Amino acid sequence: GVFQARDLVSEPPNILYPKKYVEIIKKLSSLGLKIQIYNESKMKKLGMLALLGVGQGSINESFLVTMEWRGNKKSKDKPLAFVGKGVCFDTGGISLKPARFMEEMKYDMAGSAAVVGLLKTLALRKAKVNVVGVVGLVENMPSGNAQKPGDIVKSYSGKTIEILNTDAEGRLVLSDAISFTEKKFKPKFIIDLATLTGAIIISLGEEYAGLFSNNDDLSNKIFGISKKIGEKVWRLPLNENYNKLMDSTVADVQNINYSGGAGSITAAQFLQRFIINKTPWAHLDIAGMAFSKKASNLNPKGATGFGVRLLNKLIEEHYE
Repeated sequence: GVFQARDLVSEPPNILYPKKYVEIIKKLSSLGLKIQIYNESKMKKLGMLALLGVGQGSINESFLVTMEWRGNKKSKDKPLAFVGKGVCFDTGGISLKPARFMEEMKYDMAGSAAVVGLLKTLALRKAKVNVVGVVGLVENMPSGNAQKPGDIVKSYSGKTIEILNTDAEGRLVLSDAISFTEKKFKPKFIIDLATLTGAIIISLGEEYAGLFSNNDDLSNKIFGISKKIGEKVWRLPLNENYNKLMDSTVADVQNINYSGGAGSITAAQFLQRFIINKTPWAHLDIAGMAFSKKASNLNPKGATGFGVRLLNKLIEEHYE
């Protein structure tokens, strides 16, 4: 599963675009995973206009894919849910990124790769647990059809989002994926993984992923496992006082905090608004952990597969 995640993250963006990614995921059905694919017309019918807005500037179609592992068919328990950001390449869109190091943005789907790797691991070891993985697969490109700063989109949850910066796109993909996962699968908890903010690298570097949660029990379990296996996380605060930084004057929420500061926290506060039914939720910002410019104790240089071992062990110790 770790190797699967690393391989996905390592592929160049002309090879791994959303449709190709879907084909790779489909092959995992041979391991017993139930795969369901939502194309753009299905997502439009469902009202996933936040996710679709991100991909509308690209000639490559966007997808949402669900992967279900039923390892405990007798259990009436709610499934565990994992959601991954799968931006196969991120130019920033109209809010274009600087050219230097933009090639690294092929790594912007590392959250989704961790979810795919995790589901593959659970299927391979026949884990006695019911789990669903959900990934939103898009490409964020500037074009005559691209989303613009100032656009307002309606999310799957019904909440409206003012787009102030088209490079704050991962949270738009996740907002629809999280609300959809909560409504469709009614899970015991939701853990999302995303290379979400550059700010998390400023605060934690390449040593810890940022952990944000609305649930102390879930957060403590993740933290305990992270120390045990060396895929380290560090919890940062969520607080309703941060919400006003994300309040829009013309929509329910804006997609970036223009006041400056707390970039990773305000991104997590944004995501939390799309947990509609108080489901226990944790967000892992893995922007500093998904790939490494140098080899470390646990992985070679390049894609790390961060998150697969962490979440596999979490399931094994606490939920099987």
